[in-house]
Amino acid sequence: METNSSQTQQPSIVAPRIVFTNHVPEAIDSMVEQLGNPPVYVLMDVNTQAFVMPLLQAQSSAVAKATAIITKAGDMNKNLEALSAIWKQLSDSNASRNSVLINVGGGLVSDLGGLAAATYKRGIKVINIPTTLLAAVDASVGGKTAINFNGIKNQIGVFNEPEAVIVSTMFFNTLPQQQLLSGYAELIKHGLLDSTETLDELLSFSVVYPRFNSEALMKVLEDSVMIKARYVRQDFTDRNLRHALNLGHTMAHAIEAYGMEVLSPEPHGYAVAWGLVLELILSQMELGLDDGIVKKLADYVLTNYGAFDIIPQIYDKLIDFMRNDKKNTSPDDINFTLLRRVGEPVIDCSVSSDRIKTAFDTYRTLMKLA
Repeated sequence: METNSSQTQQPSIVAPRIVFTNHVPEAIDSMVEQLGNPPVYVLMDVNTQAFVMPLLQAQSSAVAKATAIITKAGDMNKNLEALSAIWKQLSDSNASRNSVLINVGGGLVSDLGGLAAATYKRGIKVINIPTTLLAAVDASVGGKTAINFNGIKNQIGVFNEPEAVIVSTMFFNTLPQQQLLSGYAELIKHGLLDSTETLDELLSFSVVYPRFNSEALMKVLEDSVMIKARYVRQDFTDRNLRHALNLGHTMAHAIEAYGMEVLSPEPHGYAVAWGLVLELILSQMELGLDDGIVKKLADYVLTNYGAFDIIPQIYDKLIDFMRNDKKNTSPDDINFTLLRRVGEPVIDCSVSSDRIKTAFDTYRTLMKLA
């Protein structure tokens, strides 16, 4: 695949609606012009408002003239109240079906904004501009939108493919170390779904300061986004093949739900990293995945992410959260995406609670908790 990174100073449209460029203001103005210069609304959280919005307003005529909508930061604010506030601001400012909503921020913003755009007046156009690595590789691409509801993550949502996604690394140099690592877990997941060569490349690339280089990340990020895009194109509404992208996430969502319940929330990407280790352990148990792959990933995750302390006293609680996962077909089944080998995912693998507890025990040993 031919590609242009930021070093060429030219945007590269490598798939419909996904643009890789570090000339974000120019890309925004070009897209808005192509849409016929409709009324523009920009959704951001309070952090994006402070650190990103001034730059875009100064360099993009479309953003400078846009109506700004501000939401609170943090996954605990990805709820019905925040969604309703966005609807109200769109309505109060007389946004029409011809309007376009530009989501500038992390996964919270693209999830909330995507759902708001899909439902306001039965649908207005949306452009995603992720400002975190996690949003760039995950939430902003693929059309999934959702809010948390009744204590369960991403319980209410729709599929709403954006008009465009502008992917850039220009916002990443000032990200806290935790946010970089959080996003990188999703790239590692894509490597596990692709090939041993891709996985090895990802495990050797540093996202740890001071070695981290955002320019060099552009090609790695582009390759990873396109791995996800392949699955999305084949199964947009997540009925079968796209389930492969759930690798690591059944466990991860349970860890996140538990963290929210005990008022000690875990970053999504960290939960995914731990979830990948757990689900690779299940893959070895259920499908015979090579032990060496499990050990290699566990060592990497322990070194970079530490270990989530899954003590035996919370085994049943985590399993209860897994039973509420929207991928399950009945309350008695807990479904996972597992790996037979790197690059060969197996979707909809039902695993018993006893086997899951055995995986927890193995995780405790691998992650030096026991």
